[in-house]
Amino acid sequence: MSTNARTPGLQSYFRPYLADIAPYVGVERIEALAARYGLAPDAISKLDANENPYGPSPLVYEALASLQDAHRYPDPLAGELRDAVAAYAGVETEQVLLGAGADEMLEVLLRLFMAPGECTLDAPPTFNMYPVFTLQNGGRVISVPRGPSWELNLPEMLARIEGSVENENERVKLVWVCSPNNPTGNLASHEEVVALLETGAPVIVDEAYYEFSGRTHLPLLREYPNLMIARTFSKLAGLAGMRIGYVVADPAVIHEAKKIKQPYNVNIAAHVAALASLRDLPRLQHNVDLIVEERERMAALLREHGELDPYPSDANYLLCRTADNDGKRLRDDLSRRGVFVRYFAKPGLEGCVRISAGAPADTDRLMSALEAVRPARENARASS
Repeated sequence: MSTNARTPGLQSYFRPYLADIAPYVGVERIEALAARYGLAPDAISKLDANENPYGPSPLVYEALASLQDAHRYPDPLAGELRDAVAAYAGVETEQVLLGAGADEMLEVLLRLFMAPGECTLDAPPTFNMYPVFTLQNGGRVISVPRGPSWELNLPEMLARIEGSVENENERVKLVWVCSPNNPTGNLASHEEVVALLETGAPVIVDEAYYEFSGRTHLPLLREYPNLMIARTFSKLAGLAGMRIGYVVADPAVIHEAKKIKQPYNVNIAAHVAALASLRDLPRLQHNVDLIVEERERMAALLREHGELDPYPSDANYLLCRTADNDGKRLRDDLSRRGVFVRYFAKPGLEGCVRISAGAPADTDRLMSALEAVRPARENARASS
């Protein structure tokens, strides 16, 4: 018997706007992929989640091994880590708030500014969770698609913000900007962000991949209290499995956001892992340098091979357009050979795949898999 058949009356109590939201489907772990495809885990290159292939600092494992007081509730504000993050970002402690991943901080800020029925503005293709968070909280999404080189359509974004001031039903309460943008890899310029901030609307710049570009909009906080910067330890520090991120914003914003976040949202293990990471920044930066170097090597090899055409990227991944404009088929072809890349069935991205920069061995396996599938793909194109 289906769930709906068992609880017909209960359906009427669900929030109605959830009916049109599909549950998030994330990537699978290596063990699950190995079992599904009949492969050994060490024969898999998992390049579908933008994970750091070098993992955490050894200091993280040392800190976790000596973890004490797991039976106690954590510090509600993760004070010691908050101080350390402020020092790393070059801001005051009062400008920092920590959460269970940057995603939690994004949703906290959304709920701070947007009430049900109100609007947020995004620029697809971009991080899929921006519209999901909006819809989950009863809001409406105004989307201004990016241009042919994935650039922001700034005139249209400004027009939608400024036009919404006169129309309360379309008022933009929050603007999402991802820089470097996921999945396209390009940056929002200083001038673009300033133009959006000048409207007075709250603007979140998601800098999850900041360390791979070295370019941040954080200095604008000194002049624009409507700017918020979200970052994560998932990419820089290899702590994706620990779920730890933060937001940097005006102290007044942080003060209000504290009223919304869960009281013990940063668990003790994540707290000590992030602290240990910040004590090993030279090692983490070295790993970032290796990833950027491998990203560029992978881009050069892909261009030479010809099956994929990578777009320029300032993140730890490449968005690539396929030769036959069929990203789903290429993803499936590579999966059978132990190379897992990300496909997005979204407007403008149907012919693309996103490939994380891994270790050199991962790039080599990717190129071997592409060469193995090339004859069948060429034959398919010739017969179509």
